[in-house]
Amino acid sequence: MRRSGTPCGSGSVTPPPDLFTRLLGPLHDTGIPYMVTGGLAAIIYGEPRLTNDVDLIVQLRAVDSARLVAAFPEPAYYLPPTETIAEEASRPSDGHFNILHIETALRADVYCAGDDALMAWGLGRARLLPLGSGGIRVAPIEYVVVQKLRWYRDSSSDRHLRDIAAMRRISGELIQQPDLDHWVERLGLRREWERASGPV
Repeated sequence: MRRSGTPCGSGSVTPPPDLFTRLLGPLHDTGIPYMVTGGLAAIIYGEPRLTNDVDLIVQLRAVDSARLVAAFPEPAYYLPPTETIAEEASRPSDGHFNILHIETALRADVYCAGDDALMAWGLGRARLLPLGSGGIRVAPIEYVVVQKLRWYRDSSSDRHLRDIAAMRRISGELIQQPDLDHWVERLGLRREWERASGPV
């Protein structure tokens, strides 16, 4: 199984060029710790589909807010004011803001890691997917599965189970089962995992 810091695998789906050029590349170039998660990560590990936005986890300090704003300058982008981003970054949990590329309407939903243990674990094990002259950092597959299990618990939408099945079928060799089991037990997701972990 591939360890963190390595490419996601030869079968990985890469993000659409505009999404990479407009949102992911500029963030990667700042050096601020981040990882791609949510639907785009599920696509990268699983089956391709169209997407116009991306969920990002960032380890953002208040002092990094000006550097982030500089990477996405007006009028091409909309971001909240620097002070608002600094305030969101300083929250111990639930810090959140958006980055919008005006011309294309591409959007990043940015979630600040704060003191969240799962986010910190994921950031420390994010995998590098080489793209262009640099790359993007993608949440480990275990993190993406666990988040999908949480969303399934909260919404009962089978779409999350289908995403998990596709990730297991296409990128299952990446899964570190002890890590996945740890977070399933810690977050009380055993019933959801049993529903999602049937034959693929």
